[in-house]
Amino acid sequence: MARSSLYQQVAAEVRRAIYAGELAPGDQIPTEADLMEAHGVSRNTVRLALGELENEGLILRMRRRGTFVRERRPLLMRPQDEFLPYDHEGRRFDTFVHAVRSEGRTADQRIEVSIVEPPEDVATRLALADGALAVVRRRLRFVDGQPYNTLDSYFPLEIVGGSEIARPGDITRGANRVLEELGHLQVRVIDDLSARMPTSDESSRLQLEPGTPVVVHTRVGYDADDTPVRVAVSVLPADKHLIRYELERH
Repeated sequence: MARSSLYQQVAAEVRRAIYAGELAPGDQIPTEADLMEAHGVSRNTVRLALGELENEGLILRMRRRGTFVRERRPLLMRPQDEFLPYDHEGRRFDTFVHAVRSEGRTADQRIEVSIVEPPEDVATRLALADGALAVVRRRLRFVDGQPYNTLDSYFPLEIVGGSEIARPGDITRGANRVLEELGHLQVRVIDDLSARMPTSDESSRLQLEPGTPVVVHTRVGYDADDTPVRVAVSVLPADKHLIRYELERH
């Protein structure tokens, strides 16, 4: 049997045990020596198998401590909830805060606001002229004190300059309400979802373990004149989020 088949067989057995719940999050998996004996394979074969599982984000190898099943408690996100009605005090419905609190967990965030020449793909989505500026509101969002995802929202400076969107701090009633007050109610959105490995900056900010991929959720909001007025880019670690859309036939 080829070496690749051997290590894949070992990886498959450990993977099965994890998904079956025989090895729960936080459990230590068998040692390299135990896996070698159980499967009759070499140490190199076991290490290749563990490397594959680590790249999949299923295990965490800790020097001098051993190898453990990674904690997995995905946060259920429902992007379609963003435009649910405001509450009786006129405050926004924050989908992230709602998702976190509905699970009995604690949400927090850090916000940075700046005026930038946006990345080319964002500028294209906003239909900005060459060199045009945008206001970006960058959020690093936390669940139970742990960094969970980022959300960077870009707005044309021509539209939001001088408004609360361009000033530091949270906006209690939400940026969408401010856009509405400025005459740019978002009447439709286009969502793109893609997956990739994180950049080094994303790995650092989100404290990602090696081998953790991210899902990038890009939302473009359009007003009644079909003018793009907002591009929101969320970076979601794949092991911490479950994205759910619900569609109804009309």
